[in-house]
Amino acid sequence: MSGLPRVPAAYAGAARSSVRVTVAAAGGFYLFLYGFGETVAATYALFGAVSLGGLSRIPGTGRQRAVVLLRALPVALLLVVVGTFLAVRTASAVAGMLVIGFALAFVAVGGPRPAGVAPGLQLLYILPSFPPYAPDTLGERLIGSAVGILLLVLAEATLFRDAPTVSYRELAARAAGVAERCAGELARPPYVLSRAAGDAAGAAAQTLRPSRVPEADRPAGPGVRSRALAHTGLAARTLLNRLHRLPAVPEGRTPAEPGLDLLRAVARSTAATAALLRGAPGSGTASPARERAALAAARERSADPVALRRDAALLEVADAALALSTAAGLAARGRSAGPEPPLGRFWYARMRAPRLWWRRLIGNAGSRSVFFQNAVRISLALAAARVVAGLDTLPHGFWAMLATLSLTRTTLGATRSVIRQAVTGTLIGALCTAGILALVGTDTTVYAAVLVPLLLITFTVGPVKGVGWAQAFFAIVVSLVFAQLAPTTWELAEVRLLDVLIGSAIGAVFGLLAWPRGAQREVRQSSAALLKSAAEAVVATASTIAAGWVRDPASPPRHASLRRTLVLAESAFAQFQAEPRVPTAGDRARTTDWQAVLLTGHHALWGADRLLAAPPPPEGGAPGPVSVPPLDPEAAAALTRLGDRVAGRMLLLAARLESPGDALGAADVPPEGTSPAAEGAPPTVAGASPAGTSPAAEGTSPAGAPGRYYATETWLEALLADLDRVTDGGAPLKAP
Repeated sequence: MSGLPRVPAAYAGAARSSVRVTVAAAGGFYLFLYGFGETVAATYALFGAVSLGGLSRIPGTGRQRAVVLLRALPVALLLVVVGTFLAVRTASAVAGMLVIGFALAFVAVGGPRPAGVAPGLQLLYILPSFPPYAPDTLGERLIGSAVGILLLVLAEATLFRDAPTVSYRELAARAAGVAERCAGELARPPYVLSRAAGDAAGAAAQTLRPSRVPEADRPAGPGVRSRALAHTGLAARTLLNRLHRLPAVPEGRTPAEPGLDLLRAVARSTAATAALLRGAPGSGTASPARERAALAAARERSADPVALRRDAALLEVADAALALSTAAGLAARGRSAGPEPPLGRFWYARMRAPRLWWRRLIGNAGSRSVFFQNAVRISLALAAARVVAGLDTLPHGFWAMLATLSLTRTTLGATRSVIRQAVTGTLIGALCTAGILALVGTDTTVYAAVLVPLLLITFTVGPVKGVGWAQAFFAIVVSLVFAQLAPTTWELAEVRLLDVLIGSAIGAVFGLLAWPRGAQREVRQSSAALLKSAAEAVVATASTIAAGWVRDPASPPRHASLRRTLVLAESAFAQFQAEPRVPTAGDRARTTDWQAVLLTGHHALWGADRLLAAPPPPEGGAPGPVSVPPLDPEAAAALTRLGDRVAGRMLLLAARLESPGDALGAADVPPEGTSPAAEGAPPTVAGASPAGTSPAAEGTSPAGAPGRYYATETWLEALLADLDRVTDGGAPLKAP
């Protein structure tokens, strides 16, 4: 056995998927055509399985895909009904294609699974929207579609079960466990992290990056639990980073007890969070809120700059731990979780699913959203193809629309490359089909015998070898299917080639006219816009704290621009991950870590919200407006300078992100000899103070500054470190 050649993993996975699709498609087709003599039901059974099993790319294991398919079944049947009745006229069919085509493509904002099933649903709507207008066959169409999809559900759930993946909840639970270990070490002598704990913190943080997580397990949906799980991952990464960057205790000193109590509370909280995420019965959501309040009160009585700075860093740790426990509770229990969370950070916590979906849709309803761009592009292309297909001179116009749907890409370059391969493959397939039809003639027994192995080959080779091979084999498959439904000649192959050429041309035209650069350009623009909005928030927050302000708990959340640009940047990044990219020299050197840009935006928003939040009311008092006095001139000037420096760094990166090329310029990379890996220290910014130091440690901190000065300074320095990770390729944390 060891001497047998090993099948590549890509072919093995494609073969398993091919068997599932073939069993469902051929089973339904043969059942209705040869068992009951129903050609309409046979056609819809085959295309029902092929559309959702072959054209759709639903991520996840077989059982996960089966659940998605069951949920999509009512939608699929509704689309068959609508398509059947709108086929009465070309005008109504085209209008339906515009509206429904846009809606099905735009539903990709709901995450990878809706995005994966959308192309198959498009095909199931396209199929009945062609002449002949035959509402009397609606029952057969619905029965055939339902049987084909249900057979696919059974095949996905039972055949070649996939190995289970590690869920995002489990990854977050593991990260919380690592944070517990780190907090425990920092609360014990010698009050520093071991190298093993630092390495574990860096590795755990990296596992939570979306690019490292299978599509099906990414928390990308609009619902409360999905949003909260994504928030859990961000909070876990933030907490691990804050624990790793905690300033060391000066030699010869013993940490103050309130700080140690807080670290122990963080350890208890993260342990409870890990248990909660794993579904442990009776697991609570321990919170370091009481210890945080005690440390904040003790800080007000201190005048030691070193102690104040460490206390500020500890409060950052506490806030990250509080965010983690709150987000984990929402992820595990939904809207019924615990007490009322902070609305600024967890604005979605008490909203119902329809409202959250509406907010997601509205947030992407604009030309800057790549989901909106894709939906407009595909709906216009399908409508144009339906207009052309409505001409009497274009037989089998369905194939032209299928080509438009399957060959249109998000970039002009990708569309051009795909079309070239598809036309070549279709030409080869048409020649083979013409030969088969000419030799076999009307002997349907041969076609029936060849269809199953041909389906297996098509759905095994096509996904691995590319669109050219897929089109070649699929051209033969559809010809053999139609040859069993009605007498055909070799001219059917010529019609198939003509339709693919027409569909490809339409896809190329709309790829050229509608945002031809896809998300590769948009991710740069949206990330740059995010950094610009973050810079505005940083300057506004630093100046507000320096000048003093009145904070009313009833006032609406600040920084609306930053919140919106975060939504658009996350959408662009999600689409960018799915687009093919041509390797460049910059990819082989230091490249931009787009996910680190998003993390920087989140940190800017969370920190600004936290620092400008009203202090808690006195015991027994009612919450109300609170006047916060200004800083003294020296502290205000120092804080304003630091805020301007952080904002300037953000604007510099924004300008670089908008420039051509995949990698940032050398000016954005720390100088030689100062890299984190070389020094064995956490990432630092070129020109900024090393981790664990600050202007005060260098003798530049204003004397007698209050605690809120150090809290703001710590936040700004953490943002500088976050920005450095953008240009450092997102390198994992290094142990000190």
